[in-house]
Amino acid sequence: MTDHLKYTKTHEWLRLEDQQATVGITDHAQKEISDVVYVELPKLGRQVSQGEEAAVVESVKSAFSIYAPVGGAIVQVNEALAKDPAAVNRSPYKEGWIFAIKPSDPSQAAGLMDHPQYESWVKGEKH
Repeated sequence: MTDHLKYTKTHEWLRLEDQQATVGITDHAQKEISDVVYVELPKLGRQVSQGEEAAVVESVKSAFSIYAPVGGAIVQVNEALAKDPAAVNRSPYKEGWIFAIKPSDPSQAAGLMDHPQYESWVKGEKH
């Protein structure tokens, strides 16, 4: 399920489909931040640069910035998270997606990690 995704070192995942990229946080990230209680979604139409803060996830521990894995325009947000922010914990790759972006340069995704690279990086980060 996660093999076709791309990953960032700040624990976002990206699923590129047609001209749109869906973004969320990884299972590793949701476990680290624990119980999500609020998600501040980006505004539709907002232009973001690769690596720019696009959203904020608040948990019982703290608030965490969610960065854009690629630059472009925000074209969709997961409104369901307003009523059910815990979906980020329950289903980080499906129900818990955060926003979708129309990449201005889809080739930026090529610089992100694939699943084996991300898993290896996470293991290395813990040591």
